[in-house]
Amino acid sequence: MDKTEIIARGEAATMKNYGPLQPIVIERGEGVYLYDTDGRRYLDFTAGIASQSLGHAHKGYLEAVTSQMAKISHLPSTYMTEAKMSTAELLVRNSCFDEVFFANTGTESVEGALKLARKWAKETKGPEATETICFTGSFHGRTFGALSVTGKPENADMYAPALSGVHWATLNDIKSVKAQVSPRTACIIIEPIQGESGVHPAQSGFLADLRELCDRENIALIFDEIQTGIGRTGKLFACEHFGVEPDVMTLAKGLGNGFPVGAILAKKEFSRAFTAGAHGSTFGGNPAAMAAATFVLHEVLKPGFMDNISACGARLRTGLETLQASGKAIADVRGMGLMIGVDITKPQKDVLDACRERGLLPWKSGTSTLRLLPPLIVTEAEIDEGLAVLDAVL
Repeated sequence: MDKTEIIARGEAATMKNYGPLQPIVIERGEGVYLYDTDGRRYLDFTAGIASQSLGHAHKGYLEAVTSQMAKISHLPSTYMTEAKMSTAELLVRNSCFDEVFFANTGTESVEGALKLARKWAKETKGPEATETICFTGSFHGRTFGALSVTGKPENADMYAPALSGVHWATLNDIKSVKAQVSPRTACIIIEPIQGESGVHPAQSGFLADLRELCDRENIALIFDEIQTGIGRTGKLFACEHFGVEPDVMTLAKGLGNGFPVGAILAKKEFSRAFTAGAHGSTFGGNPAAMAAATFVLHEVLKPGFMDNISACGARLRTGLETLQASGKAIADVRGMGLMIGVDITKPQKDVLDACRERGLLPWKSGTSTLRLLPPLIVTEAEIDEGLAVLDAVL
């Protein structure tokens, strides 16, 4: 079956919420490369939107997941498994948090974190403490709760009314946050780097001010590290760059290397609000997902792994800044580690199409930004390969 027939039949049988499909059909992957049904090779600078931490068809990863599935792939959440224990212990041991709740996706993790914060606040501050402060330009997911705190009005307006008690502030503007605080404020949720709107990092001083504000006003501080977590920025969690500890953190994407898995991490003061029956997830923490997550964590925590991310990220950023200085169609370069945003002065779609034709697959962000998210195992030679394509295209 050729790609034209696959795409046509797929479009006929699936809903159209993703817009026009890519004009290629990916058949397989290996390392940082993808191969389509015509046998063409593509350098993957999307990594499943920051999900494929270890790239494609990693032998050790495949063995870990398939070995677990050959034993048991699912159990009710009241059963503990060795894989679930191992993942939880690795996350707790390598973070500032005390306990973990496992989910399936990023948006489900955000839903759970908002529920946890609201329950904690109602029990700690009083029944009126139900409100949330979030940020314009943010993205936290597409379920009703997560969408209600996502700063993309074009999405939220379709499904209005959103959750009540949501107030908006501006990234890196502490005055705009303070203006929204009241005794009813339960939590503040923020991405250390806003990915969807254009890769916009928070400032260290701003996050420190948020921490001080939350401590003073008894507000839960939630970091959404769904895209930035698990090494993407050169540290296991982006908050480590800023020296600020949140009370609750959400994870997904890179934690499972493509296997659906999410997590909520929380300090004990907050996690204790989830008592028996307060929250749940049928497939959250299933053994196969936990085998995937355990393997990923062991790999990214190996000596030198983060060093490679930092080195390759620096090489990518320096290369892009060199292209910008040479007069290429680049207005700005920003980000951390292997999460880089490139503002371009040519039409975004034209650039994405041209990159694909030359064998490079970046991702979009906002309306005029390329988001570069290669697998964390990328080498400096592969970074140079991607830069050469961008040089030719831009």
